[in-house]
Amino acid sequence: MLEKLNVFLQKYIAILTPASLVLGVFLESVGHHLLFLVAWLFAFMTFSGSLTMKFKDVKIFMKHPALIVFSIIFLHLLMPLWAYFLSTVIFDDHLLTVGFVLAVALPTGVTSVIWINICKGNLPLGLSIILIDTLLSPFILPFILYIVSGEKIELDVASLIVNLLLMIVLPTILGILVNELSKGEVPKKFGKKLAPFSKLCLFAVIMINSSAISPYLKDINFHLFFVILLVFMLAVSGYIFAFIIGRTILKDDPQMTTFVFTGGMRNIAVGVIVATTYFPGKVAMPVVFGMLFQQVLASVFSRVITKRTVIQNN
Repeated sequence: MLEKLNVFLQKYIAILTPASLVLGVFLESVGHHLLFLVAWLFAFMTFSGSLTMKFKDVKIFMKHPALIVFSIIFLHLLMPLWAYFLSTVIFDDHLLTVGFVLAVALPTGVTSVIWINICKGNLPLGLSIILIDTLLSPFILPFILYIVSGEKIELDVASLIVNLLLMIVLPTILGILVNELSKGEVPKKFGKKLAPFSKLCLFAVIMINSSAISPYLKDINFHLFFVILLVFMLAVSGYIFAFIIGRTILKDDPQMTTFVFTGGMRNIAVGVIVATTYFPGKVAMPVVFGMLFQQVLASVFSRVITKRTVIQNN
């Protein structure tokens, strides 16, 4: 039953994600009372997602140091600069600029592993990028946000670092330890059973935190339309840039595939938590709307990569 539920949730994730967002907006008063659950839900998601990882995944860095370092630069420097440029050109709103930068400066998404597998990418390399980026994110992300926020927004950097360590790093290390100490038996027995609960936690996090942007969605106007449009442009451009760079520089197709999905996907759930916890509600808008497109675009680019591989093989 749990496996069937997981297949159902995975199949309709592109629909259930925005549905959770809309439901959270309508249940604004309920969401505010459930905010205390968010950090715990996310910690469980992180733990569940890291059960397949091993400490030796970091050793892959020795085989592909340049690619892994460039992946981190792409995620946390090139894309944030691109988002800052576009948002300041299109909007004269500092809070939205912080939101757009936050949306693309997040660590790469653990769910990129699914698409790397589907498109026959380099899975060990993908796991290595995810693990290293995840462990570095509590230090990289607050630094980026501190620079972008400037003096206009007071940011409690120390609290943010501690929060990210508790939500991301500690559950990741715990998940790896459980995998290592059980010699893979725990994820083999419980991995598939935990998968649907992890997805349900994701929908719950989206629903609870989307209540923070409810006031900004009550008045549907062109401003909101352009915010969503820019979120879409940034999401698409992330995949396109990663695809062009991968196709131009990387000669190895599995490596290119891995770079596309780790470069295109983001751990948006943690971004929503950071935005709603440390900033005014408007900052969360670009981050939350990013959830509308992530899985859909991953599906589109998986077809592009698959088609390119078929053409090359013929």
